[in-house]
Parts: sequence; structure tokens; C-alpha cells
Amino acid sequence: MSGFAAAMLVGLILDALLGWPTRLYARIGHPVTWLGRLITGLEQALNRGSHAQRLFGGAVCVIAALAATVGPAIWLQALLPSGWAGLLLTGALAWPLIAARSMHDHVAAVARPLAADALPEARQAVAMIVGRETEALSSAGVARAGLESLAENTSDGIVAPIFWGVVAGLPGIVAYKTINTLDSMIGYRTERYDAFGKVAARLDDLVNLIPAPLTGLLFAASSRQTWAALGCMAQDGRKHRSPNAGWPEAAMAGALGLRLSGPRVYGDGQMSDDPYVNADKPDPIADDLLRGLQLFVRAMLLLGGVLLGIWLLG
Repeated sequence: MSGFAAAMLVGLILDALLGWPTRLYARIGHPVTWLGRLITGLEQALNRGSHAQRLFGGAVCVIAALAATVGPAIWLQALLPSGWAGLLLTGALAWPLIAARSMHDHVAAVARPLAADALPEARQAVAMIVGRETEALSSAGVARAGLESLAENTSDGIVAPIFWGVVAGLPGIVAYKTINTLDSMIGYRTERYDAFGKVAARLDDLVNLIPAPLTGLLFAASSRQTWAALGCMAQDGRKHRSPNAGWPEAAMAGALGLRLSGPRVYGDGQMSDDPYVNADKPDPIADDLLRGLQLFVRAMLLLGGVLLGIWLLG
């Protein structure tokens, strides 16, 4: 496990320094886009018939996607040399599956126009990272959406893949990324996906049970309001519609002294009357999104320190 922690630290550093270069994306795409094409093909072939048939087809889709991705990862892990060479190669292979740089850049793209009172541009930017309707969002609504996305995706896109990478190396991080991508593509409660995506959604809930509260603890420990963040997690972490997203969102709300979540309209026009997290605090403003990014950076530095500590203690 200590060797895998060092490899995940290498992957985190590479991602923080380089992201996924635009030229590389233009030339070969990205592993998640490759995975997306696989899932799309499986969904088109299997998502048909009765409710029971769709449920079974969704389970087959999950198994097939995991077999197609985790199998090669196990093979690659077995082929890698031991020692520093294997550590560095494992980290390099994990690098594209860690999204710290892109998370920061996407939220910063919302924060900059919002701070400059360019609300239409901020709405366009936040629409790239959230599923809710953004055309009528106020400045506070944009800031809230950006902070919620930052909190939730820190767990889904960074902490959880690294956690499973530490536990099981390259197969662990690949398995997590496959499950999370399945959930993001088919794990919806719509007529098309309610049955077909159920297995993917439940499996995603399961693999995030530990990383989600860990993300909240990272935010709390990186905050100047640690006890407020922990208190908000304890009080409101279970109020979220998701069994996992509430932990990092509540920690961020407590750390920044703001209220998050609450009612919103999604892109399909569906109203979701969610309760507020940290309800007695004020709505966020533009500067609070910048404060959230600062908290995110400190949390990522702390995460790097934890990985380094696991490696050295191991």
C-alpha cells in the first residue's frame, strides 16, 4: 500500500503540473473519452426491453465495462518493474485519471467573470460543470453552483480515485474511474436510465462511501474554521439527496461560513426542492468562490502530504 501511495503522489503531482495537455487531447483524446465511447456502445446495444430486461442489461454493461478496463490494468500492473521505475510508471499511468488541475481550472473559469460582474459569462462557464439550469441563476446562484461542484468533484474526481489507487494500485484507480464514469453517463432517474443505470448508480454510491467523508475531513483540516466545518458535516452531511455528496459540501459550507445546496432546477426542467446545508448562514458571493478555490488548493496540498506520510511510514 505504501508503494501505491507513492505512485498516486506521482500521479497527483503530474496532474497538478501538467493537467492533460491540449495537444495530447487533440492527438489521442483522453482515457475517460475512450471509456465514454465504450459505455455508449454498450448502452445502445443493451438498453432495451422491459424494466427487468433493462435492469439486467445495465448489470451486463457494468460487468463488461469493468472487464474491458480492469483486466488490462491488472495485466499492466503485473508487467511493471519493482522499485522506483515501477512506482514512477504506475504514477504516470494513474495521472490522466486524477482531475485536480482540470477541477481548479473549470471553477476558476467561473470565478473570474463572476468577480468581474460578467454574469452571463459566469453562467456559461458554470453550465460546463453542473447539470442544473443556469440561464436564470443570480450571482449567488452561480457561486453556489460552483462551490457545490468543487466540493463534490473533489471527492469524485480526485480523492476517490486516489483512495482506490492507494488500496489496489492501477487496477483500483481504473475500476473506480470506470464505475464513476458509468454513473455519470447512465446513473440517472429518468425513463431511459432508471432501470438500466440502477446497478451503476448503486455501485458508485458504494465505492464513494469512504472517500466522500474523507474529502470532507480534508476540507475541514485545511480550513481556518475546522470545528465549524466538522460541525456542519455532523449536522448536515446526511441531508443531501446523494448519500455521499453531502459530506464534502457540508464541510465546505462550514469552512467558508456559507449555505449551500437548496432548491434548484435541472436542465430537463425538473425542480429539486433540496434542503439547504448550513441553512442559517448567508448565500455565497463572488469572492467566496475564490475562497473555495484557495481551500481546495490547501486540501490538495494536505492530500499530497498524507500520501507522502503513508509512503514514508510504510
